[in-house]
Amino acid sequence: MNRDTQQSSTTSALECDVLVLGAGAGGLSTAITAAKQGLNVVVLEKEKVFGGTTAFSGGVLWVPGNHHGQRQNPADSREAAREYIRNEAGEFFDPEGVDAFLSKGPEMVDFFEQHTEVKFVPTLYPDYHPTREGGVDIGRSILAAPFDIRGLGKDIKRMRPPLQTITFIGMMFNSSNADLKHFFNATRSVLSFLYVVKRLSTHAKELLLYRRGVNVTSGNALAARLAKSALDLGIPIYTGTPANSLLREDGCVIGATALIEGKQTTIKAAKGVVLACGGFAHDVERIRKAYPHLQQGGEHHSPVPESNTGDGLAMAEQLGVKVDYRFPDPAAWMPTSLVPGKDGSYGKFPHLLDRYKPGVIGVDPDGRRFCNESESYHDVGAAMVRNSRGPRTFMWLICDQQCLSKYGLGFVKPSPMPTKGLIRQGYLKKGTSLSALAEAIGVSPAQLEQTVEEYNRGAEHGEDHQFGRGTTTFNRYLADPLHQPNPCVAPIQKAPFYAVKAYMGDLGTFDGMDTNVYGQVLDTTGAAISGLYAVGNDRRSIMGGSYPAAGITLGPIMTFGYITGRHLAGLDDELMVPVAAGNTRKGVTHEH
Repeated sequence: MNRDTQQSSTTSALECDVLVLGAGAGGLSTAITAAKQGLNVVVLEKEKVFGGTTAFSGGVLWVPGNHHGQRQNPADSREAAREYIRNEAGEFFDPEGVDAFLSKGPEMVDFFEQHTEVKFVPTLYPDYHPTREGGVDIGRSILAAPFDIRGLGKDIKRMRPPLQTITFIGMMFNSSNADLKHFFNATRSVLSFLYVVKRLSTHAKELLLYRRGVNVTSGNALAARLAKSALDLGIPIYTGTPANSLLREDGCVIGATALIEGKQTTIKAAKGVVLACGGFAHDVERIRKAYPHLQQGGEHHSPVPESNTGDGLAMAEQLGVKVDYRFPDPAAWMPTSLVPGKDGSYGKFPHLLDRYKPGVIGVDPDGRRFCNESESYHDVGAAMVRNSRGPRTFMWLICDQQCLSKYGLGFVKPSPMPTKGLIRQGYLKKGTSLSALAEAIGVSPAQLEQTVEEYNRGAEHGEDHQFGRGTTTFNRYLADPLHQPNPCVAPIQKAPFYAVKAYMGDLGTFDGMDTNVYGQVLDTTGAAISGLYAVGNDRRSIMGGSYPAAGITLGPIMTFGYITGRHLAGLDDELMVPVAAGNTRKGVTHEH
């Protein structure tokens, strides 16, 4: 049965087997797995909507060995995936965690597809570094299938909408990139034009009837499918219900207190409490300690939900848990621009796609290129951090009129969408010449002209002499396949010229609590705290601060949610030492 905060004001206590704090992919996958094994599960969500950061995401999961990918790339192997992660994570390679992920990931996919509303489709995503040993060009990333959120019934109003800045009049695009290719080609292809007309007319009807798009894709589809699965199992999801402290008795975590309808309520959990609060991307004090560019005085603008303020970590710290910031890259970096709103606020636009397009380059505050713009957002973000000097952790994305008209830039849409409003608001900078553009963005005209001239010398032949754009399948995947000979590279030469300022942002944090493979939170001695678990971004990433491929956040998140849910139910796993039912709160750390 679904519940929200409109319950009896006399409620002062609840009892369950498992209490989950957070209703994103980590919390809901754990809750669903445990409930499927017969446990009584309750979910508390701080926000008035469920879905967490997942609802803002691309909805892609990286799960080597999944059955969709095996059909695409039967030559792939677990050994190759393990070697790839080892190469990516370097000194932070976690062999036990990685082995658990690779063993249980495909099983997790099968479980959710066979027993819940969660369904996946294959993608064509290459690994982000496919030429590195163990990397592949296809077969490891899968995508949540689209979903009609009318299936949520009255709970449709509690479903987190997608990130507004990456929609078009509220319409979502699929992370598989197929949608966007039609929109970019609408003026050049009859098939694409008809596709776009159909999509727009369907969306207009949905807005008229429901005041929002109901056929959702990407992370919104994954969050909706998980929520639908949980609600179908009778798992109550209390939204607008922040937990504020954990309860401990004789060394065991036995529940939590939460504010329900303004009344402090005690929730007892017989088997354990699961922290799934989304990490600390908006915890100002933590990110100041963890993010190197903030230590230098730079700016940071994260597009993830503002409720991700490290609540799970803070509650665990009250029990003596120590949260360290170990990774050089403690978050999934994302270049982000600030979109002016009508009320004076700013929306955050994550630069997911424009950097790959031919005719777009990125320059630092001095007007110089500093990286391959067609690498992943995390790689470009890491390059911004390494290249920063003092507080200047930002870059300018530069293009010409031909490129802007064809692809857009940041929040600016392609032709025939107007640009004057965004120019007037200062989001889009314009110059009748490169020198004029340089003046508008505060860089040396001579340096910007030299940078573009140097880039153009190779770009005229489809080459990037400085950074090798377009030399990997991943570089080319999100570019323009119709542009040849290099889908990532075109000269910048047709005035006027344009620029958008991109700051550092993130898609979620990588650092977090230490856990064992079951998700049990570890104390400062390395022993498991009885009854306390962490999943999602509250738990330290097994990727060691690296970002090997599309979906390396959600793939492990759901896999370890599945492992944790089974552990709470006392189920045996081939990978791990059998756990006797009812003994999951004894604080035993099993050796493997």
